[in-house]
Amino acid sequence: MANTLVEMYRIKSLRKKIFITLGMMIVTRIGAVIPIPGIDPVVLKRFFLSQSATTTVGLTEYLNFFSGGAFSNFSLFMLGVMPYISTQIILQLLMLVIPSLKKLAEDPSGHKKIQQYTRLGTIVVCLLQSYVVTIYANSIPGVLTMGILPFTLIAMMSVTTGSMLLVWIGNKITEWGVGNGISLLIFAGIVARFPSAMSVLFQSIGSGVLNPIVVLVVFVMFLVVVALVVYEEQGVRKIPVNYAKRVVGRKMYGAQSTYIPIKVNPSGVIPVIFASALLSFPLQIATALGPNVRWLARFANWLNPQGAPYLIIYALLIIAFSFFYTQVSMNPVEMAKQIRENGGSVPGVRTEKLEEYLSRVLNRIVLPGSLFLAFIALIPTLVQRFFHFPAAVAMLFGGTSLLILVGVDLDTMRQIEGIMKMHHYDGFSVGKKKSKHI
Repeated sequence: MANTLVEMYRIKSLRKKIFITLGMMIVTRIGAVIPIPGIDPVVLKRFFLSQSATTTVGLTEYLNFFSGGAFSNFSLFMLGVMPYISTQIILQLLMLVIPSLKKLAEDPSGHKKIQQYTRLGTIVVCLLQSYVVTIYANSIPGVLTMGILPFTLIAMMSVTTGSMLLVWIGNKITEWGVGNGISLLIFAGIVARFPSAMSVLFQSIGSGVLNPIVVLVVFVMFLVVVALVVYEEQGVRKIPVNYAKRVVGRKMYGAQSTYIPIKVNPSGVIPVIFASALLSFPLQIATALGPNVRWLARFANWLNPQGAPYLIIYALLIIAFSFFYTQVSMNPVEMAKQIRENGGSVPGVRTEKLEEYLSRVLNRIVLPGSLFLAFIALIPTLVQRFFHFPAAVAMLFGGTSLLILVGVDLDTMRQIEGIMKMHHYDGFSVGKKKSKHI
């Protein structure tokens, strides 16, 4: 492993990508602690400490989860990248009901147009959520250092700009760095919460709230879950494909046998992120407007992240997004079309039944994979209820955080391995043959 790390930093292009990624992630963490103009950070901190036992802070802790603590700081990046993800979900759903939009997305030249629509939609969502945030801030006594009207305008502009800057940074990490930029920003936010979570954990043990033996048992459970997540992420169903001899131009290509690798969880952590983003949007609005609108206060209590309605909706959304994203990313009709066009066939399957066969295989694989994702995502609540763990610790050491941390880490390592294979014949497995392109 040490030799592999040395080899990673010897490759100039890979070293540059890693430094760019780390540099941009540091910028996002700095922005997460800079409060928006018009907020008194001392009063804000005192307010959240005094309300530590209420439902509001539970919801705030949930919103902090994806922003790396930026929400409770009322920082420039307090909304994180969730408005961008929410807009992506809305566009994906619109493609199902608007054929012209779906046709535009399938056209290579229309990809930039879809990206433009996504950015414009993100601005609209940011403006809406930032306005709700100003109402929430106004309900905190003494936190504003200026009038409500100038604060509202400045806060909406600052928070919207901050979220769009995060989206730009995420896209640049994808383009110039390593890994998926948006996922890595969420990853960094979760990791940034670990020191405070560990502090809360040790305080709970020291005060006698938690038994050290129980904590040890829970950590062993988390290690087992991590191993299961890694095992599930690497599980693959191989569909054999045979290609007959064919002539291309003046060359004849011989028959060959290969396979289509279909992961047990083809969508990775995308369903978890999508479900969380879709639920955090109404949750944030209901929480902020709750003190002024009675029915929204009831809705916020009903949609409490620790309540049964939220957990049921969350699990169902994860399962639905798993099927939806798999059908979008691995379309059985397109897969069957490509196999036929290249003269391929699946042993034991008639050509006209190829789409039906691939659809059946995908559904059989995605169902257990999505159920596993939903179960893992519910672990924090189970740990809180049965072991009385603090919310900040349970959310970071299980469930959604585990899926995101493990999934993003594996995807990033695969990309690094792919870059290393361009310079080494065997990637991570062999570090003896050094690159000629340093």
